Amino acid sequence: MKFGVVVFPGSNCDRDMQDALQQDLNKEVIMLWHKDKDLSMFDKNDCIVLPGGFSYGDYLRCGAIARFSPMMQSVIDFANKGGKVLGVCNGFQILCESGLLPGVLLQNANQQFVCKNVFIHNRETGALQIPIAHGEGRFHADDATLDLLEKNDQIIFKYSDADGNIIPTANPNGAVRNIAGIRNGNNNVFGMMPHPERATASALNNIDGKKVFEFLGLN
Repeated sequence: MKFGVVVFPGSNCDRDMQDALQQDLNKEVIMLWHKDKDLSMFDKNDCIVLPGGFSYGDYLRCGAIARFSPMMQSVIDFANKGGKVLGVCNGFQILCESGLLPGVLLQNANQQFVCKNVFIHNRETGALQIPIAHGEGRFHADDATLDLLEKNDQIIFKYSDADGNIIPTANPNGAVRNIAGIRNGNNNVFGMMPHPERATASALNNIDGKKVFEFLGLN
């Protein structure tokens, strides 16, 4: 599996993602510039990553301008043909803006930028400690969409305490139903606010991020 990491003006986690994939997960990585369009070197068994940061300065709405970049047009086509796409933090915002994932990321409930380690949980992985760093990470969707996500098992992670309990006090941004990440109905597009690429090195005393990539089938 090859990985392509898209670099937007304002991306600041692209090299973190590249390093985690290359050094810690031993993957081939190709960096992709936002003004380019060519994804012919990838097939549906590969993965395109939209990294964290502040694409185009978040001057309009987080991810709203990046959604119209030349590379994103190719990424949307790639995803619609079954290719794997992962969006982390700002990348998650871009996926929602592009319509590849439902919902929207709103300003944190406390109206402050939050940067810390949190726990996220699902039935398969249990509780994992993964860093977050965002000011607009509060996932929101209408009840019908949320019910559908729950019914189809499209919620990949929820914020939890260290024991895996999904409780309000473990929610760092006010996300509806403690949602930290979701996937599309075809299970090939994934978005999450926490940064798994910041938890893949033993030197950081945390390799829980590797379990995230494994769970998503991107290991």
